Amino acid sequence: MSSPPSSEPSDDQSHPPEAQVPEAAGPVEAPAPYKVARRWPIVSGAVALLVVGLLALVLVLRGQGSLPFSFDEEWMEEVLENRNTFWEAPSLVMNYLGGGFVAVFVVPLLVIGLLLLFRRPWAALYFLASIVASAAVVQILKSAVGRARPEEMLVVSDFGSFPSGHAANAATLSVALGIIFVRVWIWVAGSVYTVLMMASRTYLGAHWLSDTIGGLLLGAGVAVLLWAPFAARLYRERGLPHPPVWKPRPDPALESGGPDR
Repeated sequence: MSSPPSSEPSDDQSHPPEAQVPEAAGPVEAPAPYKVARRWPIVSGAVALLVVGLLALVLVLRGQGSLPFSFDEEWMEEVLENRNTFWEAPSLVMNYLGGGFVAVFVVPLLVIGLLLLFRRPWAALYFLASIVASAAVVQILKSAVGRARPEEMLVVSDFGSFPSGHAANAATLSVALGIIFVRVWIWVAGSVYTVLMMASRTYLGAHWLSDTIGGLLLGAGVAVLLWAPFAARLYRERGLPHPPVWKPRPDPALESGGPDR
C-alpha cells in the first residue's frame, strides 16, 4: 500500500524564487550600518544650508545693496590686478558650461537620459530632483537678498549676485553624481570642476567670493539632503546589473546556476 503524499513542500518549493537571488542583486533596503553612516552627510548638508541661510540673513540686514564683505573686496582687487587674456578664455568656457541653456537643459537631460538608458530610474529621479531644487532655492535667495553684482563684470548677467547659480549648479551636479556612482575619481573631478567654476565667476567679475561660497554650500547641501529619501532605493538599484535598455537584464538565478535539485 502506497504511503500518502507528504504535506511538506519539496526542496524546490520550500524556497521562494526571490530567496535564491544572490546578494549581487542588492537587498530590498540598505543595511543598518549604511543607514547609520548616511546620517553624518545629511547632518553636514543641513549645516551647509543653515550657513547659507545665515549668510543671506546677514546680507539682508546689512542693506544698501548688500555691500561686499572685506574679504570680498580684497579678493576682487587681486582678481582685477591679475586679469589677462590667458585666463579669460577658459573662464568664458566655464561661464557657458555652468549657466544658460547648456546648464539648465542640455547637461541635466543628457545625464538623465543616460541613467534611464542604463536602467537607473531612481538615480535619474534623484538627479532631477536635486537639480530642480537647487535652482529653485538659488532663485528664491537671489530675489530675497537682492545683492548687487561687482561693477567690473566681463559678462552680462541677471540681477542678484547671492548666491552664485553657476557654483550651486556645479556643486549639485558633482555631489549628486558622486552619490549615484560612488567613485573616487568622480568626487575628485567634481571637486575640481566646482572650484574652477567658483574661480571663473569671480575672475569674470560676475560674483563676489562670498557668492560662490554660498553657491557651493547650497548646491552640495541640497544634493545631500535629497539623498536621504532616495538612499535605500539608490543602494538597491546600484547592486543590480545595468545593461542598456535594448538588452535583456540577466536573471540572477540563472547566472548562479539555478536552485539545487
